[in-house]
Amino acid sequence: MDTMTSTKILGGFCGAFLIFLLGKWAAEVIYDTSGGHGATEQAYVIDTGEEDSGGEVEEGPDFAELLASADPAKGEKVYGKCRACHKVEPDANGTGPTLYGVVGREVDAVDGFSYSGALEAVVDVWTPEHLDGFLENPKGYAPGTKMSFAGLKKAEDRANLIAWLDTLDD
Repeated sequence: MDTMTSTKILGGFCGAFLIFLLGKWAAEVIYDTSGGHGATEQAYVIDTGEEDSGGEVEEGPDFAELLASADPAKGEKVYGKCRACHKVEPDANGTGPTLYGVVGREVDAVDGFSYSGALEAVVDVWTPEHLDGFLENPKGYAPGTKMSFAGLKKAEDRANLIAWLDTLDD
């Protein structure tokens, strides 16, 4: 391979790169959505009768009401999502610690399980409210936790699961 061939190859790459940059510039000019030069108001606005004040979103019942009306039988079905890592028998750890007696238990209290320590900074005892927050978004509730579960988004599912877990140890 001589210098003329390598020069042609390098020139081809530079030409292709130049065409790419010019195409990018032309696309930005044609499809400018930044509202910069020449920005105008919307020509026609549909009045919906609502102001853009960001009104409050109506929330459902609070967690105490959900827990009071929770169905432990449905919670046992929700536990199917936890079964891969947790067991409910006493002193039977899986990938995660046993969930037997978890409601009312101190955090990081299961013997023989290596905790990350992230939970101790947030919670001291697993109350139903703390369990609800953790089960909704484990990584957001206790940053640094080893639990890789994405969480249970439905408040009813969390309440049912906590009610079922509370029935395990009488």
